[in-house]
Parts: sequence; C-alpha cells; structure tokens
Amino acid sequence: KPRILLMGLRRSGKSSIQKVVFHKMSPNETLFLESTNKICREDVSNSSFVNFQIWDFPGQIDFFDPTFDYEMIFRGTGALIFVIDSQDDYMEALARLHLTVTRAYKVNPDINFEIFIHKVDGLSDDHKIETQRDIHQRANDDLADAGLEKIHLSFYLTSIYDHSIFEAFSKVVQKLIPQLPTLENLLNIFISNSGIEKAFLFDVVSKIYIATDSTPVDMQTYELCCDMIDVVIDISCIYGLKDDGTGTPYDKESMAIIKLNNTTVLYLKEVTKFLALVCFVREESFERKGLIDYNFHCFRKAIQEVFEVRMKVVRSRKHQSLMQKNKRPTPNGTPR
Repeated sequence: KPRILLMGLRRSGKSSIQKVVFHKMSPNETLFLESTNKICREDVSNSSFVNFQIWDFPGQIDFFDPTFDYEMIFRGTGALIFVIDSQDDYMEALARLHLTVTRAYKVNPDINFEIFIHKVDGLSDDHKIETQRDIHQRANDDLADAGLEKIHLSFYLTSIYDHSIFEAFSKVVQKLIPQLPTLENLLNIFISNSGIEKAFLFDVVSKIYIATDSTPVDMQTYELCCDMIDVVIDISCIYGLKDDGTGTPYDKESMAIIKLNNTTVLYLKEVTKFLALVCFVREESFERKGLIDYNFHCFRKAIQEVFEVRMKVVRSRKHQSLMQKNKRPTPNGTPR
C-alpha cells in the first residue's frame, strides 16, 4: 500500500485533518483532541483506489534520535504532507520542513512533497495569498541555497471548516493512483459525448474525488457534489434499508437527480460499491437522458476493466513474492 506521512509541528492540526477527512468527525469536536505523542498508523482502504496507510507523526519527532529509523520510514513513502499553521509564526515550521524534505529526498527521491498551509479560515483573502506567497518563496529559497532546486513542493491552502481540506487530499491521493491518466481520459470521452459540463469520480466514504475531466475544478462545484453525496447517503440510510435494517444504503440501484435554480442538473450514479459519478448537466442537455445513461453504461464497463487489470497485476505480484519466499533455503540448507 502507498504510505502517506502527516508531519508538522505540535498543534498544527495534523490529527484534526485525519479525523475530519477519514473519520467524519465534526470540525468543532477536534478542539478536544489531545496532542499526538507517538506515531499513529492507520489503514485507509475505503475502495480499491483509495487504498493507503496514513502515518500521523508527533510534532516533537527528533530525526537525530538513534531509535528513529527515518530511512525505513521514508523508503516506503508515496507522499509526505507537511502541515504549517498559517495563524502562527511559521519560521520554526519552515526550518523543520527543510530538514524533513532534505532527509526524505536523500532516502527516496520519488516522494511527493505536499505542503498544507492550514487554518486559513481565520485569515482574510488577501492575507491568505500573501501567506502562501511568503511560505512558497522561503521554502523554495531554502532548498535552492542547499542546491536542491529540483525538489518540487506543492502548496495548498486548507481548513477543516470548509471543503478545502478534502480537495487538497484529493490532489494528494490522485498522484498515488497509477491509473489516473486512463480515468481522466475516460471522463473526457464521457462528457464530450454526453453534453455534460463537468464530471467527478468520487470515493463515496471519504468524499475524495479520485479523478475528474480536464476542465478546471471550481471550488463551489466541488462543494455541491460533496453535499449531494451526503444527502443521498443520509436519505438512503433512512429509507433505503430493509425493514429489518439490513442491506446497504449505497448499492447498484443508487441514483439521484437534483435540479438547481440556475438551469443546471446534478446527476449522481453508482459506478462501483465504493465509487460514484457526479455530473453537472445543463437542463437542455439532460433532456437526452437516454444518451447519457447509455454512455454511462459504457463508462462503467470501462472502469470495471481498469479494476480487473489492476487486480490481475496485484495477484501476479503476490504470486511472484510467494514463489520467491518458497525458493529460499530452510535453516538446514535444503530448499523449501
């Protein structure tokens, strides 16, 4: 499984981010979380695509402590998220960021470095832009001074009180999905042949979108999609289960249409038991719903083929590793 590390100084908001995104905790409840004092490891496997480990590190972690095997940790890491508290003096955080990135890059040059400039809900729009520009400049200058200009840092303005943290996590997770170009291409073909304005492929549990078409993402559009998923799941939990409470609130029959007052239609369809396609369609285009549904059927079939190829690769790798284990000699020197 790809590994995502959550790092940053104490009280920067690392544990709150994890609880809000993956445990559906209310942002206000995170105020009562205790500081993390040891490395917390958690498997996130809501779907076949969103499938990774998150390691939440305490802010006081000491890279020079001989008991901290940073080489082992960084070697298997896909993404390193460093959280900076935008409402605090971030000079110490930038120094820790530089130390972390340089150490990690020496061990594993393929790590994606993601910087969350966090708690921006308390800043004005101008202050947000200024803070991002300042942190971006200082972090890259530090790397340039160390002769490490080729390290690429990605920056995101985030808050747990809006959807910005979900969108930032979506971008992080997408970089860990090798099938992303295929999924984007499928979505582009689907919307161009169906008269659809915008389409997202969502992981229903976490509300992370694992792919979208090549048109730019508008934050308001993304928020509407997240709200629609919440509405569908909440109503299904009330009315979609059997009388004895069995069944699942989200299955292959799940579908929803919401008409907005600006002549736009939101259309949700189940793709797999974990994934949903949410589309923005103009009312006049939605009159050709039969065409959209036929194209969706073709899209879903293609997605299933992508899954099947992936599962074959996973099974093949497991089989190879098992064969290699069996070839190793036993303690008395004979093959297994």
